[in-house]
Amino acid sequence: MDSLYAIKKSIKNYASGGNVLIVATLLAFIIANSPIADMYFSWWAQPISLQLGDFNLFSHNGHPMTVMEFINDALMAIFFFSIGLEIKREVLVGELTSIKQALLPIVAAIGGMVIPVLLFMYIGRGSDFLRGSAIPMATDIAFSLGVLAMLGKRVPISLKIFLTTLAVVDDIGGILVIAIFYSSHISVTYLFYAAGIFLILWLGGRAGINSKMFYFILGGVVWFLFLNSGIHPTIAGVLVAFCIPAKPVLATTRFISTIRDEIANFPQEQFHGDSDSSIMLSKDQINCLKSIESASDKVISPLQDLEDTLHPVINYLIIPLFAFANAGIVLSGIELSSLFTGISLAVFVGLLFGKFVGIFFSSWLIIKLKIVPMPTHSTWKSLAAVSVLGGIGFTVSLFIANLSFGVTHPVLLNQAKFGVLSGTALAGILGYIVLYLVLPKK
Repeated sequence: MDSLYAIKKSIKNYASGGNVLIVATLLAFIIANSPIADMYFSWWAQPISLQLGDFNLFSHNGHPMTVMEFINDALMAIFFFSIGLEIKREVLVGELTSIKQALLPIVAAIGGMVIPVLLFMYIGRGSDFLRGSAIPMATDIAFSLGVLAMLGKRVPISLKIFLTTLAVVDDIGGILVIAIFYSSHISVTYLFYAAGIFLILWLGGRAGINSKMFYFILGGVVWFLFLNSGIHPTIAGVLVAFCIPAKPVLATTRFISTIRDEIANFPQEQFHGDSDSSIMLSKDQINCLKSIESASDKVISPLQDLEDTLHPVINYLIIPLFAFANAGIVLSGIELSSLFTGISLAVFVGLLFGKFVGIFFSSWLIIKLKIVPMPTHSTWKSLAAVSVLGGIGFTVSLFIANLSFGVTHPVLLNQAKFGVLSGTALAGILGYIVLYLVLPKK
């Protein structure tokens, strides 16, 4: 029951955040093709620093980060930190606790990652853009759940859980790809220091330290070490998340007992009748309430506390800001026909067709073999429609596109973004239409 509640809460958070994401994307697209486009693009190239004497925290190999690099390497590390928290929770108490329970979305996610990459590599064989083969492998959880939310209670909760778990497994695949294929010039010294900090984090978790500041500060140190080690700093966010304790300091039964004892001993001498008039609390009353507050902080595990705290920051600030910075595509020089050539075609086909084929036929095979059952209250048509929604790539797809081409290949990057936005938009529209037609009207 707790697991189902957590899933419903996550779905609601992601779905509402998806609306802000859409607005930020449209705004970036409009501004990038407006008279103030030069101002828009030059802003992201401005240097940014956080100086402590001669030391700049936002520096990479001695050079200050730009605003764009700060968003993509620092703020997105927080995004991947939240993904790491979500993965750990899913493994401990969520849909990934048992292999049998999670097998369908896991197999579907693997198929939905492999087929798009193979299609991309086939279309791009012999080209100079094969470095971006991983671009169409991701599913954007905020956008896809936002589409499901538009259909309200017509969507069975089993399908929402299926898509959410699939997106989480997709994120795991994306994290592995970033760690393996987008790291270079490894510095063993920085990694050695980072390993020492990880040991301190692990020991802190084992010792029951639940201070968010403890993990925030040491996590920031790990991020800086990874930034300058050659391994992409977003990986630091995921690894630090795995060090966050999932066990509360205070057991629930002891917490309830503490509340009962404190309420029973709460001094009542100043209260008379049912008056709600404001009064000054006595010292004993304040101490009693502080004891309850302290117990409340200890009964929520640092993992759950951080995940709940970060959800609004991620959904309403970091991801929309990332979209606003990265979704600005200049249409001049790009014709609609370019969607049928080069990297735009490879990304578009990978997202729209590759994700659908990979997700649906992997699911079809494992269900037909009777290894797992069909999701409750679902049909082949509704499962196919959700498979189409898997082609909503966006956030991680744009992120991998930046890692693949960055400032070194701006033309390829612009074309890749065009393919991402086109494939994402069409997958969302088609998925919604098919779901609207096949789902029960009530």
